[in-house]
Amino acid sequence: MAGMTQPGEDAGNRHSGHDGHEESNGRGTARRTVLGAATAGAAALGLPSAAATPSSAGPAAAPSGHRPTEQPPSRELRALLREIDPHRIEATVRKLVSFGTRHTLSAQDDPVRGVGAARDWLLAELRRCAQDSGGRMTVELQSYVQQPAPRVPVATRITNVVATLRGSVTPDRVYVVSGHYDSRNSDPMNATDDAPGADDDASGVAVVLELARVFAKRRPAATVVFAAVAGEEQGLYGAGHMARTYRGGQADVQGMFTNDIVGSPTAEDGSRDPRTIRLFAEGVPTSETPEQAETRRSVGGENDSPSRQLARFVRDTAENDATGMRVRVVYRRDRYLRSGDHIPYLQQGYPAARFTEPAENYAHQHQDVRVVEGKQYGDLPEFCDFGFIARVARVNAAALWSLAQAPGTPRGARIRTAALGNSTELVWERGPEPDLAGYEVVWRETTAAEWTHVIPAGNVTRHVVDLSKDNVFFGLRALNRSGLRSPVAFCTPQP
Repeated sequence: MAGMTQPGEDAGNRHSGHDGHEESNGRGTARRTVLGAATAGAAALGLPSAAATPSSAGPAAAPSGHRPTEQPPSRELRALLREIDPHRIEATVRKLVSFGTRHTLSAQDDPVRGVGAARDWLLAELRRCAQDSGGRMTVELQSYVQQPAPRVPVATRITNVVATLRGSVTPDRVYVVSGHYDSRNSDPMNATDDAPGADDDASGVAVVLELARVFAKRRPAATVVFAAVAGEEQGLYGAGHMARTYRGGQADVQGMFTNDIVGSPTAEDGSRDPRTIRLFAEGVPTSETPEQAETRRSVGGENDSPSRQLARFVRDTAENDATGMRVRVVYRRDRYLRSGDHIPYLQQGYPAARFTEPAENYAHQHQDVRVVEGKQYGDLPEFCDFGFIARVARVNAAALWSLAQAPGTPRGARIRTAALGNSTELVWERGPEPDLAGYEVVWRETTAAEWTHVIPAGNVTRHVVDLSKDNVFFGLRALNRSGLRSPVAFCTPQP
């Protein structure tokens, strides 16, 4: 098992301060940011400020090596990340492998082998986690009967194991993390022979279980859902049912991550990249309406879907010394010829992204266990790096905890376009959080991939910036009294 580097103690937030003279004229009142003049900042509210701030020469880009939107981990988050245990992760992977096969079409009533045995064990484990939650975490089996369909020849019960940790402040705001517990070998219809599925996807389920264990002891402001889903290898059936259930109940899912094949940093040529995890995030939304497409064609925004903003937030909160990881965001919905459990959420209009190891070894996934000319095939635990999986779990934990503790993504972020001019007026809806402290405008050149500038806007719902809306992209994020920032909402023209 690979070793694990323990993160050091927090030395304090690495923020630079704002200074300025403009004060808010009251809630809902516009304030004007003038380039070349000092601007009102978070410091005026008594808050931690952003990593890079406007200066007397105007809003400045972040120092070299830093993003202006990044959020260094707090002591609270660092303490949470230190609790993630690679030994527990290893035990989970090996236990799931011990069921022989977890194929969706395998036995559901055998106590030691098949998908049913894995389901029952996962249910017991999540219930054990829930015992530390003081009643805040509930665990359920979410089942439905899938009628005959591709890779499902007969009506088959598909069951997700779902633990919901209810938020203590804004419980209606939901974030989901999942892995799939079904497995397969070379033949996607072979439900009897061994399909150990250590990397694909016991590794992702181990991340989910470890997060559930660590989070259950805490009180996130928003609701966090930990799910082990079935039917992925047969066609994303379990995740599809879960996403449709959320949409049917009008659930406010503001972010979803699937962890699928996160077990090893070793590529098939033997090269290793143990400090990188890929995060796949779509550009043009899967659920884009014709009206939204017309707006995008008119003003741009191909790189500014909610899922891309979610991916940027992951980098801002989880790419640091506390996780020891680099998050390599890939601007695609998924890999070539592949798909994952985030896609049903995208289809339902929810922001979602996929974590996957940096370079896959295809001899160790979707393969019968065998040796050919001295080469071992099969998805076995011996090819997993449990220290690496623990670091992936820390990336997930940093992003999820930051999402749950910060305000929700702002709604109704619009650019006023009723009149022409060389300044830009932004408007938005005030969020429901009781500890909401204000908002920040972010902007970048249209050719830039990341937000490069941050402008404090105050505790208002309108703000004017002396930059032409024709030349740059604008976004908006909320902050609370603890200085935690939400993901960015991309500003679009006001209808």
